Amino acid sequence: MNIHRLSFWWGVNPLNTLKIAWTSTDEQGIEFFNQLKASGKTVIAIDPMRSETIEFFGDKAQWLAPNMGTDVAMMLGIAHTMVTKSLHDKAFLDKYTTGYDKFEEYLLGKSDKTPKTAAWAEAICGVPAKQIELLAEIFSKNRTMLMGGWGMQRQQYGEQKHWMLVTLAAMLGQIGTEGGGFGFSYHYSNGGNPTRSGGILSAISSTVAGGSSAGNDWATSDAVNSFPLARIVDALEKPNTKYQHNGHEGTYPDIKMIWWAGGANFTHHQDTNRLIKAWQKPEMVVVSECYWTAAAKHADIVLPITTSFERNDLTMTGDYSNQHLVPMKQVVAPQYESRNDFDVFADMSELLKAGGRKVYSENKEEMDWLREFYDAAQKGARAQRVNMPQFNQFWQANKLIEMRNNEKNDKYVRYAEFRADPIMNPLGTPSGKIEIFSKTIEGFGYKDCPPHPSWLEPVEWKGSAKEGQLQLLTAHPAHRLHSQLNYAKLRELYAIADREPITIHPDDAKARNIANGDLVQSL
Repeated sequence: MNIHRLSFWWGVNPLNTLKIAWTSTDEQGIEFFNQLKASGKTVIAIDPMRSETIEFFGDKAQWLAPNMGTDVAMMLGIAHTMVTKSLHDKAFLDKYTTGYDKFEEYLLGKSDKTPKTAAWAEAICGVPAKQIELLAEIFSKNRTMLMGGWGMQRQQYGEQKHWMLVTLAAMLGQIGTEGGGFGFSYHYSNGGNPTRSGGILSAISSTVAGGSSAGNDWATSDAVNSFPLARIVDALEKPNTKYQHNGHEGTYPDIKMIWWAGGANFTHHQDTNRLIKAWQKPEMVVVSECYWTAAAKHADIVLPITTSFERNDLTMTGDYSNQHLVPMKQVVAPQYESRNDFDVFADMSELLKAGGRKVYSENKEEMDWLREFYDAAQKGARAQRVNMPQFNQFWQANKLIEMRNNEKNDKYVRYAEFRADPIMNPLGTPSGKIEIFSKTIEGFGYKDCPPHPSWLEPVEWKGSAKEGQLQLLTAHPAHRLHSQLNYAKLRELYAIADREPITIHPDDAKARNIANGDLVQSL
C-alpha cells in the first residue's frame, strides 16, 4: 500500500458517538471525518459489526470483523509478527516503557509454551493469519494512529484490550509523534478538537461543609461505604461478604433501601436477568427520573424530576474543546409534580435534621449556584486574558459565549512532552513510564488480571458457544444516549412495535425464519 498516514479504528463508531457528549455536543468532530474521507488516507476498521462509520466510508475503508471478544488475541498476533520480523521499535521500548521483556517472553511462548503467532490468533479471532501479518507490516511502515473505543472494554477481561492496544502502540514507537500513537477519546464527545482558551464552569460541591466519612450524622457526613457500581448485583446477592478491588479488600453493605438518581442501571449492567432478581431484595427502591425508564418501572416509588426544559442551568459545549458557555433558561414551569433533584435532596436533609436544608444547600438557591459557577469560569478566563461579561449581562442577553481559539492547542500532540523528556515529564504510573508489565497489578495476585496484557478466554464467546447459539453485541444506540430522546417522536422512526430494534445477519435470520419487522426475544 502506498500510504503515509494510517487511521486505524479498533471498536469505534465515531459517526454515532460524536453526536453525544457529557455536556452539550456541537458535533464538530464529525467534520473531521468528512475531511478524512475526502483526503484519500487509508482507513482500517476492526469491528464485529458493520457500523454507520464503516458504511459512511464505504470502499474507502477496509473492514475486518473478528469474532466478538477476541481483540486481544488479534493484537497479540500482530505484535508477534512485529517481533519475529524485527518491526518493533526496541529503542522506544527501552527508553519509555517498563516490563516489555517479560511481556515478550509471554508473546513468544517462552513463559507458557504457546507462541502468539498470527496462525494462533486466526484460530481464535477468525481473521486470516496473512491479514494479521499484513497489518503488522502496514502499521510499522507508516505513521499509525490506533484509535480504540470504550465498548470493547465493557466485557469480561475488558481491561486487557486497552492495555494491549497501548502495548502495540509502544512497540510501534510512535507515541508522542504527530498523527501517531494511540487515543481512546477521539471517537466521542468532540474528542480531538483543540481545547479553547477561556473559562470553564465549576461544579456543585460534592461534599457538605465539615463532612466526614467517620461520622454517623447523615445530615453532615459523606458516604460511609462505596463499592464499584458494576458490582451492585453482587452486593445485593451477597451482603456482608468480602470483595477485592484494585488490590484492596472491601465488604459489601447489607442494603435495605436504594435511592437511585441519575443512572441507567438496567441499561448498563452486565447481566440484566440477575439484576432483576437482585433488585427484589431491598425493602424499598426509590428512583428519581425524568422518563419512564426500565429503572423507574422496577421502583417502589418514582420521584418525577425536572428535565433541562423545566429549570435554569448552564453548560459548556464540546466537552474536550470547551468551545462555548451556554445559558440554559427555563422554558416551562415544572410539569405535574416534577421537582429539581437539588430541592428534593435539600428537603430530605431538613427531614433528617433540623437545619439540614441550609447545610446541604449552603444557603444558596438555583440562581446563586449558577452565578457562582459563572464567576469561577470568568475568573479562569481572566487569567487567560479572555474577557467575559458580568453574569447579569450574560444571563439577560441569553446568548452563548464562544471561547478564544488557542493556536498552541491547535498543534497539540498527546504525549509529545513525555517523548521529549520522560524524566521531566513522567506519566502518572508508579514508574513514570508506560507499564507493559505492572508490578502493582502483579502484587494483587488476581488470576483474572495478569500483570501484562494477556489473552484470557471469556466464559461466553464463539469458542464456547453451543451449536445454533448466537452472540449478542449490544452496540451503542444510533438515535439516542441512554434514555435521552427515548420519549421523543424520533423513536417512532426506528422502534419495532415500540421495542428496541435488534440487528441480525441476513444468513442467520434466514436460517431462523426471521423477517424484517418481526418481534424476537433474546435471552
